[in-house]
Amino acid sequence: MKKSILFILTAIFAAGVFAANPAPTAKIEVYYFHFTRRCTTCNNVEKVSKEAVQTLYPEKVKRGDIFFKSVNLDEKEGEAIGAKYKIEGQTLIVIYGDKRTDLTDKGFLYANDSPDKLKAEIKKAVDGMMK
Repeated sequence: MKKSILFILTAIFAAGVFAANPAPTAKIEVYYFHFTRRCTTCNNVEKVSKEAVQTLYPEKVKRGDIFFKSVNLDEKEGEAIGAKYKIEGQTLIVIYGDKRTDLTDKGFLYANDSPDKLKAEIKKAVDGMMK
């Protein structure tokens, strides 16, 4: 009987601990997928996107709440990450849990001549996911 009561009390305590300390929230992931052969625009999409994440969210980057990763689809690790997200070509995406915003078109439209517009689009996507 004492063992049963002890077991029940332990289970109640454990449930209380997990309720008070929920699992960590998902991180905001900004990926730029590319191939080994790249043009100037491809390089600028990566450069502007990485800079945007680092300058717009320095504290969140420092804490690991948001990150930018450039992924080469021609490499084994890149193939695996690309397969996970069903990526087959140059792609700029922002992911938060099950939310996904594709910024590829805007990346290629703005990276060369209007980098501030691309940064604004990244900010809009990231901020929208944090709500």
